[in-house]
Amino acid sequence: MSVPTQIVEDVVIKFAGDSGDGMQLTGSQFTNNTALIGNDLSTFPDFPAEIRAPQGTVPGVSGYQLHFSSNRIFTPGDNCDVLVAMNAAALKVNLKSLKPGGIIIANTDGFDSKNLRLANYPDGVNPIEDGSLQGYELHKIDVTKLTREALKDIQLGVKEKDRAKNMFVLGFLYWLYNRDLTSTFSFLHDKFGKKPEILESNIRSLQAGYNYADTVEAFSTRYRVEKAKLPPGKYRSITGNTALAYGLVAASEKSMLPLFLGTYPITPASDILHDLSKLKNFGIRTFQAEDEIAGITSAIGASYGGSLGVTTTSGPGMALKTEAMGLAMMLEIPLLIINIQRGGPSTGLPTKTEQSDLLQAYYGRNGECPMPVISASTPSDCFFAAYEAVRIAVQHMTPVILLSDGYIANGAEPWRYPKSDDLEPIKVTFKKGLDEGEEKFLPYKRDEKLVRPWAVPGTAGLEHRIGGLEKEDITGNVSYDNENHQHMVKTREAKVEKIADYIPLQTLDSGPETGDILVLGWGSTYGAIKSAVAELQAQGKAVAHAHLRYVRPFPRNLGEMLGKYKKVLIPEINNGQLIKVIRDRYLIDAVGFNKIKGVPITRTELVKAISDIL
Repeated sequence: MSVPTQIVEDVVIKFAGDSGDGMQLTGSQFTNNTALIGNDLSTFPDFPAEIRAPQGTVPGVSGYQLHFSSNRIFTPGDNCDVLVAMNAAALKVNLKSLKPGGIIIANTDGFDSKNLRLANYPDGVNPIEDGSLQGYELHKIDVTKLTREALKDIQLGVKEKDRAKNMFVLGFLYWLYNRDLTSTFSFLHDKFGKKPEILESNIRSLQAGYNYADTVEAFSTRYRVEKAKLPPGKYRSITGNTALAYGLVAASEKSMLPLFLGTYPITPASDILHDLSKLKNFGIRTFQAEDEIAGITSAIGASYGGSLGVTTTSGPGMALKTEAMGLAMMLEIPLLIINIQRGGPSTGLPTKTEQSDLLQAYYGRNGECPMPVISASTPSDCFFAAYEAVRIAVQHMTPVILLSDGYIANGAEPWRYPKSDDLEPIKVTFKKGLDEGEEKFLPYKRDEKLVRPWAVPGTAGLEHRIGGLEKEDITGNVSYDNENHQHMVKTREAKVEKIADYIPLQTLDSGPETGDILVLGWGSTYGAIKSAVAELQAQGKAVAHAHLRYVRPFPRNLGEMLGKYKKVLIPEINNGQLIKVIRDRYLIDAVGFNKIKGVPITRTELVKAISDIL
């Protein structure tokens, strides 16, 4: 008997299980399939903090949340419609985020006495058997047993067969949401083509999950989400770190500067190194250094030699790089420092997201050491943020800090990628020799931007002194003169502030030009703010949204914009950092909304916060 199909607009699925259950792979495959269909989507992978947490325990739960829709969406969703729980710990961690009446697909093998004990359920309590889930649509499936049955004639050990159970779940959900299996078949052939037995086990398991759903009549309805009405163009699903890597490649090509990445692996920044290392056909050189200091200093050397020097890290690595960052500032050469923020301090929450390094980017170096700070807002926006950060670095001869975070670095969304011709060229000028009338090279003689010339070592007649000691104005000689030091400190600051003359004015993302509340955001709060403000605007509220890309210096008109609203609300995934800078700079009584739980701010939370102020 065929099962009728219901058209729905929005679905949020949470895949959750032990860190060895393959939930990240399952979620990413469903995401790729969703992108091919043409739905709008947003994802939130949630990794355990330990590389291999004790199996079956709450700290070991790995999750992947996917929101897909036939409408435009901007967040991975506040609550789930479907929860896949591969074991008791996964249910315990994620049940609170499931909507009333939501679907639970529970792997019964993960709810035996051992798993219940590891998840710290009281003796005798089994949530999938004791009626405590009556408010939900519970589907109990022995995924482990069914997977083994489907693979009974394949010559693999039990552990190897059990690794394919995530494909069984994926096949089950493909049936439930009217999906074609072809994209995942292609992925499996690419990944396991040289391992025929593993390939066959995954393909059989995927097909078995689909067939099981089709035959057991567990669901009276299947669901389909229609293609989203997105602007025309070519799209792909992309994560923030991959988009950032591509933005660096594009900037390298458009500036005609060879790209050098000197870095040390750190969660959640390591994927940028992985992605760029695959793109050597663009003339990219990647160097995995022995530590954070070697990573940044190698990038400084590359920039000094006329390349585009880049280093990547997260908060702890930023702390280690600070002395070298000061050197780059003193040298006044281009350098891009990319910080994919995570929970801190110290090692903190290495796999959880936070926006807690803004003040570090502003002030976290010895001496007066101002640097431009650029912020990315969404996964696809990382491409354009990286491109702009490179432009500022090379055209203003300064190190630039680019801030992303774990949420957007690992999250995915559709990206309508630009053509090369759509990207503005990044003009770079090297000094080739002495100008007419010059008797000798003056390395700190500045132009109208207060920018000194970029002279590649080895160019005849352009020999000059480098190093971290204070430079004499114009000549670049070492100087201990107190008047010169104050002058150079003020000049370096003025150069950074003058960048505001070469960036766009701040615009509103939405809302009236004057009103009750302006919600001012930066970074990964973009989607939650946009969704919350849109909901309140639909109710007739005078609420506006502005989002910062340029965090230092601010756009010239930002202060004027802030003054047009009765209240300014600044949501942040930290304890209040941008708000300190805004209050100091513009002397306004801004209101903060802060969440420091290692997870993003939700639309619902912001709607309430704004409504309370109104």
